[in-house]
Amino acid sequence: MPSMTILTEAELREIVKLDLDAVACVENAFRALATLPVAMPPILRLDIPEHRGEVDVKTAYVPGIDGFAIKISPGFFDNPKLGLPSVNGMMVLLSAKTGLVEALLLDNGYLTDVRTAAAGAVAAKHLSRPDSAVAAIYGAGVQARLQLEALTLVRPIAEARIWARDAAKAEATAEALREKLGIVVRAEPDAAEAAAGADIIVTTTPSTEPIVKAGFVVAGQHITAMGSDAEHKNEIAPAILKLADLYVADAARQTRRLGELHHAIDAGLISADQEVTELGQLIAGIRHGRRSPGDITVADLTGTGVQDTAIATLARDRAKAAGAGTIFES
Repeated sequence: MPSMTILTEAELREIVKLDLDAVACVENAFRALATLPVAMPPILRLDIPEHRGEVDVKTAYVPGIDGFAIKISPGFFDNPKLGLPSVNGMMVLLSAKTGLVEALLLDNGYLTDVRTAAAGAVAAKHLSRPDSAVAAIYGAGVQARLQLEALTLVRPIAEARIWARDAAKAEATAEALREKLGIVVRAEPDAAEAAAGADIIVTTTPSTEPIVKAGFVVAGQHITAMGSDAEHKNEIAPAILKLADLYVADAARQTRRLGELHHAIDAGLISADQEVTELGQLIAGIRHGRRSPGDITVADLTGTGVQDTAIATLARDRAKAAGAGTIFES
C-alpha cells in the first residue's frame, strides 16, 4: 500500500541544517543542470499586487535522482506588519519512477531558505577571491542572516556590514549575527559605505530599483544578487553587469527573463543573445571562473527547481535515517 511521510517545519529544522552537506547538495544540483538532460520547466508565478504577494511554483527532474520536488512558495511582503513571516510554503516530493507522493514537506519556506543560502555559498566558492574576509549584506531579513552564515562556510569571513532601509532591523540583525557567528558585524546606514572595502557583496531584498550603484563597485569584488526573482525586481545597477569581468547566471533562461540580466538587456547594455556562463558550468569545469584577483564577478541567482529537488531529497533521506516524520498510509 502506498505511503507518504509528512514532515513538519520543526522536524525539518532538526534534520536539515545550513552546513557543508547542504552546500554540496546544491552544488551537485547545479552541476547536474549543466551536464545532464535535466527537465526544468519555467517558473509558474501568480502575482497578487494588492497585498504585495506572489506565489512561485518550481520543479525539476534530475536524471539519477529517484524523486522530484514540486514547490509552492508564497511571498507576501506586507506580512511582517501583521506579525506574520513574509515567506512560507511547502514542497511535495514524488517518485520519479511512479509519480506517487513520497513526502509532504511542510517547511513554511525553511528548505527554500537553506537551499537559497547554500546557492550563495556555492557562488562565493567558485567566484569570490579565496581570501575574501569582508562581506556586505543588503537586507536584514532571514535570507540576509543565512547568506552571511553560508559565506562563513566557504570563505574566511571576519567582518560584515548589514545595510537595510529599516535601520533598527539592520541593527538587530547585526547583533544576532555577531552573537551567532562570533565575528565583527555592524549595521551600516550608508549603502555606499557598506560596499566600501567589501570583498563579497550580497543583495537579499525584494527591491524594485537598484540599491547597489555602479559607483559602489571596485576591482576584486564579487557580487551575488539573489533577490531579483521576478521581472519587476532589480537590486543592482544594470551598468554593473557591463562593468563586470564575468557575469554568471544560475539559469540563463531565467535571468534573461526575471533576473538582473534582463534589466541590463532592457537598458541596451548587454545584447539579448549574448552567451551567458551558468554556475553549473563553472562547477563542472566547462567554463572559466575568476581569472585574476582584480576581476569583478557577478552571480545572478533567481532560484531553480533543481535546488528544490536536491534539498527535498536530502530531507527525505535524512528523515529516513533519523526515523523522523509521520507515515500516512493512503
